[in-house]
Amino acid sequence: MQADFSVELGRGDPALEIPWRSGDPAVRFYDLKKCPELVLQIPEAAAYPEMGAFLGRMNAPAFPLATAKCDVWENRDISPEEEIFGAERKLVSYVDLFFVDERLRGSLEKNEQLAKELCRLLHHAPEIAATVELVIRRCYYHQANAARDGDSGEEGFPARQNSGACSANIADYSSLQIEKESPELARAKRQSAGKDPSVANLETEASN
Repeated sequence: MQADFSVELGRGDPALEIPWRSGDPAVRFYDLKKCPELVLQIPEAAAYPEMGAFLGRMNAPAFPLATAKCDVWENRDISPEEEIFGAERKLVSYVDLFFVDERLRGSLEKNEQLAKELCRLLHHAPEIAATVELVIRRCYYHQANAARDGDSGEEGFPARQNSGACSANIADYSSLQIEKESPELARAKRQSAGKDPSVANLETEASN
Protein backbone atom coordinates (compact mmCIF):
# COMPACT_ATOMS: atom_id res chain seq x y z
CA MET A 1 0.00 0.00 0.00
CA GLN A 2 1.17 3.50 -0.83
CA ALA A 3 0.43 6.23 1.75
CA ASP A 4 1.64 9.81 1.96
CA PHE A 5 0.48 13.26 3.08
CA SER A 6 0.89 16.84 1.95
CA VAL A 7 0.02 20.34 3.18
CA GLU A 8 -1.87 22.73 0.88
CA LEU A 9 -2.35 26.10 2.56
CA GLY A 10 -1.50 28.46 -0.31
CA ARG A 11 -3.64 31.43 -1.29
CA GLY A 12 -5.13 29.63 -4.28
CA ASP A 13 -5.47 26.19 -2.70
CA PRO A 14 -8.94 24.73 -2.05
CA ALA A 15 -10.44 25.33 1.38
CA LEU A 16 -13.30 23.64 3.21
CA GLU A 17 -16.20 25.30 5.02
CA ILE A 18 -18.24 23.71 7.79
CA PRO A 19 -21.14 23.64 7.46
CA TRP A 20 -20.97 23.70 3.66
CA ARG A 21 -23.81 24.13 1.18
CA SER A 22 -24.40 23.35 -2.46
CA GLY A 23 -26.88 24.43 -5.10
CA ASP A 24 -28.72 21.14 -4.68
CA PRO A 25 -30.75 20.98 -1.44
CA ALA A 26 -30.29 17.20 -1.42
CA VAL A 27 -26.48 17.60 -1.36
CA ARG A 28 -25.54 19.21 1.94
CA PHE A 29 -23.56 18.93 5.16
CA TYR A 30 -24.83 16.43 7.73
CA ASP A 31 -23.62 16.60 11.32
CA LEU A 32 -23.22 12.85 11.86
CA LYS A 33 -21.60 13.38 15.25
CA LYS A 34 -24.84 14.84 16.64
CA CYS A 35 -27.26 12.94 14.41
CA PRO A 36 -25.68 9.63 13.31
CA GLU A 37 -28.98 8.44 11.82
CA LEU A 38 -28.53 11.02 9.02
CA VAL A 39 -25.92 8.74 7.45
CA LEU A 40 -28.91 7.12 5.72
CA GLN A 41 -29.35 10.37 3.78
CA ILE A 42 -25.88 10.15 2.22
CA PRO A 43 -26.01 8.42 -1.19
CA GLU A 44 -22.39 7.23 -1.01
CA ALA A 45 -23.05 5.52 2.32
CA ALA A 46 -26.14 3.82 0.91
CA ALA A 47 -24.36 2.65 -2.24
CA TYR A 48 -21.18 1.51 -0.46
CA PRO A 49 -21.71 -0.11 2.97
CA GLU A 50 -17.96 0.24 3.68
CA MET A 51 -18.27 4.02 3.38
CA GLY A 52 -21.26 4.00 5.70
CA ALA A 53 -19.32 1.92 8.24
CA PHE A 54 -16.35 4.28 8.03
CA LEU A 55 -18.54 7.37 8.52
CA GLY A 56 -20.18 5.70 11.50
CA ARG A 57 -16.83 4.88 13.11
CA MET A 58 -15.32 8.32 12.54
CA ASN A 59 -18.41 10.01 14.00
CA ALA A 60 -18.70 7.74 17.03
CA PRO A 61 -19.38 9.77 20.23
CA ALA A 62 -15.98 9.17 21.85
CA PHE A 63 -13.89 9.38 18.68
CA PRO A 64 -11.72 12.54 18.36
CA LEU A 65 -12.55 13.09 14.68
CA ALA A 66 -15.66 13.87 12.65
CA THR A 67 -16.45 13.89 8.94
CA ALA A 68 -17.56 16.78 6.75
CA LYS A 69 -17.77 15.42 3.21
CA CYS A 70 -17.28 12.26 1.17
CA ASP A 71 -17.54 10.91 -2.34
CA VAL A 72 -16.95 7.66 -4.23
CA TRP A 73 -16.49 7.21 -7.96
CA GLU A 74 -14.96 4.94 -10.58
CA ASN A 75 -11.99 6.20 -12.56
CA ARG A 76 -9.95 4.81 -15.45
CA ASP A 77 -7.25 7.48 -15.12
CA ILE A 78 -4.31 5.39 -13.89
CA SER A 79 -1.28 7.43 -12.78
CA PRO A 80 2.28 6.23 -13.50
CA GLU A 81 2.69 5.41 -9.79
CA GLU A 82 -0.39 3.19 -9.92
CA GLU A 83 0.66 1.23 -13.02
CA ILE A 84 2.49 -1.25 -10.77
CA PHE A 85 -0.92 -2.61 -9.73
CA GLY A 86 -1.66 -3.73 -13.30
CA ALA A 87 -5.25 -2.44 -13.14
CA GLU A 88 -7.38 -0.95 -15.89
CA ARG A 89 -9.62 1.02 -13.56
CA LYS A 90 -9.89 2.02 -9.91
CA LEU A 91 -12.47 2.91 -7.31
CA VAL A 92 -11.66 6.27 -5.72
CA SER A 93 -13.06 7.78 -2.56
CA TYR A 94 -12.40 10.74 -0.31
CA VAL A 95 -13.48 11.74 3.17
CA ASP A 96 -12.90 15.13 4.80
CA LEU A 97 -11.95 14.67 8.47
CA PHE A 98 -11.59 17.28 11.20
CA PHE A 99 -10.89 17.38 14.93
CA VAL A 100 -13.90 17.69 17.21
CA ASP A 101 -11.83 19.54 19.82
CA GLU A 102 -11.77 23.21 18.81
CA ARG A 103 -8.32 23.63 20.36
CA LEU A 104 -6.87 21.09 17.93
CA ARG A 105 -8.60 22.41 14.81
CA GLY A 106 -6.35 25.46 14.59
CA SER A 107 -3.15 23.52 15.29
CA LEU A 108 -1.24 22.70 12.14
CA GLU A 109 1.18 20.68 14.26
CA LYS A 110 -1.59 18.39 15.57
CA ASN A 111 -3.00 17.88 12.08
CA GLU A 112 0.44 16.98 10.77
CA GLN A 113 0.95 14.55 13.67
CA LEU A 114 -2.35 12.89 12.78
CA ALA A 115 -1.40 12.59 9.11
CA LYS A 116 2.04 11.17 9.95
CA GLU A 117 0.56 8.63 12.35
CA LEU A 118 -2.02 7.49 9.80
CA CYS A 119 0.68 7.07 7.16
CA ARG A 120 2.79 5.08 9.61
CA LEU A 121 -0.10 2.74 10.39
CA LEU A 122 -1.02 2.32 6.74
CA HIS A 123 2.55 1.40 5.84
CA HIS A 124 2.18 -1.58 8.20
CA ALA A 125 -1.09 -2.70 6.63
CA PRO A 126 -1.22 -5.84 4.47
CA GLU A 127 0.06 -5.34 0.95
CA ILE A 128 -2.98 -4.54 -1.20
CA ALA A 129 -3.44 -2.65 -4.45
CA ALA A 130 -4.31 0.70 -2.89
CA THR A 131 -3.01 4.22 -2.46
CA VAL A 132 -3.91 6.71 0.28
CA GLU A 133 -3.17 10.41 0.18
CA LEU A 134 -3.81 12.69 3.15
CA VAL A 135 -4.07 16.41 2.37
CA ILE A 136 -4.13 19.07 5.09
CA ARG A 137 -6.12 22.10 3.94
CA ARG A 138 -7.53 25.27 5.42
CA CYS A 139 -11.04 25.13 6.83
CA TYR A 140 -13.48 27.80 8.00
CA TYR A 141 -15.86 26.76 10.78
CA HIS A 142 -18.98 28.92 10.69
CA GLN A 143 -20.95 29.46 13.87
CA ALA A 144 -24.59 30.51 13.82
CA ASN A 145 -23.92 33.89 15.39
CA ALA A 146 -20.87 34.48 13.18
CA ALA A 147 -22.92 33.83 10.06
CA ARG A 148 -25.49 36.46 11.15
CA ASP A 149 -22.75 39.00 11.81
CA GLY A 150 -21.00 38.38 8.51
CA ASP A 151 -17.91 36.91 10.20
CA SER A 152 -15.91 34.30 8.27
CA GLY A 153 -15.79 32.09 11.35
CA GLU A 154 -13.01 30.24 13.10
CA GLU A 155 -10.11 28.88 11.05
CA GLY A 156 -8.66 25.40 11.20
CA PHE A 157 -6.92 22.67 9.24
CA PRO A 158 -8.93 19.57 8.37
CA ALA A 159 -7.29 16.55 6.76
CA ARG A 160 -8.70 15.10 3.59
CA GLN A 161 -8.19 11.44 2.99
CA ASN A 162 -8.05 10.63 -0.71
CA SER A 163 -7.96 6.93 -1.28
CA GLY A 164 -7.88 5.05 -4.53
CA ALA A 165 -7.87 1.30 -4.81
CA CYS A 166 -6.67 -0.11 -8.10
CA SER A 167 -8.40 -3.29 -9.10
CA ALA A 168 -9.45 -4.87 -12.35
CA ASN A 169 -12.60 -5.97 -10.55
CA ILE A 170 -14.22 -3.37 -8.30
CA ALA A 171 -16.12 -6.03 -6.37
CA ASP A 172 -12.83 -7.52 -5.21
CA TYR A 173 -11.97 -4.24 -3.56
CA SER A 174 -15.33 -3.32 -2.08
CA SER A 175 -14.70 -5.28 1.12
CA LEU A 176 -11.44 -3.40 1.68
CA GLN A 177 -12.46 0.00 0.42
CA ILE A 178 -12.41 2.08 3.57
CA GLU A 179 -10.98 -0.17 6.28
CA LYS A 180 -7.35 0.56 5.45
CA GLU A 181 -6.05 1.67 8.83
CA SER A 182 -5.27 -1.85 9.99
CA PRO A 183 -6.60 -5.39 9.81
CA GLU A 184 -7.32 -5.22 13.54
CA LEU A 185 -9.79 -2.37 12.98
CA ALA A 186 -11.63 -4.38 10.33
CA ARG A 187 -11.86 -7.37 12.65
CA ALA A 188 -13.02 -5.18 15.53
CA LYS A 189 -15.86 -3.85 13.41
CA ARG A 190 -16.95 -7.31 12.39
CA GLN A 191 -16.75 -8.69 15.91
CA SER A 192 -18.10 -5.55 17.62
CA ALA A 193 -15.73 -6.11 20.49
CA GLY A 194 -12.58 -4.42 21.80
CA LYS A 195 -10.82 -1.31 20.57
CA ASP A 196 -8.30 -1.31 17.75
CA PRO A 197 -4.75 -0.25 18.78
CA SER A 198 -4.56 2.24 15.92
CA VAL A 199 -7.75 3.95 17.10
CA ALA A 200 -6.36 4.08 20.62
CA ASN A 201 -3.23 5.72 19.24
CA LEU A 202 -5.30 8.42 17.52
CA GLU A 203 -7.33 9.12 20.64
CA THR A 204 -4.17 9.34 22.73
CA GLU A 205 -2.59 11.67 20.18
CA ALA A 206 -5.64 13.91 20.18
CA SER A 207 -5.67 14.21 23.96
CA ASN A 208 -1.98 15.19 24.21
